[in-house]
Amino acid sequence: MSGKEENALGDYIVPVLTAAVFICGLVKKTDIFGEFTSGAMEGLQTTADIVPPLILLVTAVGMFRASGLPDFLSELMSPLLSAVGFPAECLPLAIIRPVSGSGAAAVFESILRENHPDSFAGRVASVISGSTETTFYTVAVYYGSLKIKNSRHTLAASLSGDITGFLVSAIAVRLFMY
Repeated sequence: MSGKEENALGDYIVPVLTAAVFICGLVKKTDIFGEFTSGAMEGLQTTADIVPPLILLVTAVGMFRASGLPDFLSELMSPLLSAVGFPAECLPLAIIRPVSGSGAAAVFESILRENHPDSFAGRVASVISGSTETTFYTVAVYYGSLKIKNSRHTLAASLSGDITGFLVSAIAVRLFMY
């Protein structure tokens, strides 16, 4: 297929799917408008439930970054992590990644700019970015939307997974790329 034919096909997908939904609704004698408005109300309620935890998280991330704590922790933990083969340049990324995706993206970009994407630190930072999660954000959004107050072992298990991802990223890069 040429580029024009692919675009033409793509132009029809949404209208065909929309028509299919309407036809199925008519065949099953469903109140399509009522179902749509009901779904829209649920979406608005979910949004209203998620906003307060997000505001709290954004505020906490801003305070965390402004306090200088990530830099202090980087300096404090640098000798220990260097001893296990983890690049010191990636420590700020490992600290901010569980807290903030946008903050982690900024730190990741600075690691690549200062070291080079093909350097050991650049490759470890790339693996970290692809294999770890913004744990606090995820827990806040999902638990906040479901109104779960007691996260039990979720945070400990998730942070353990992140730490494992940080350490294994350096090992994997060393094994497979150097």
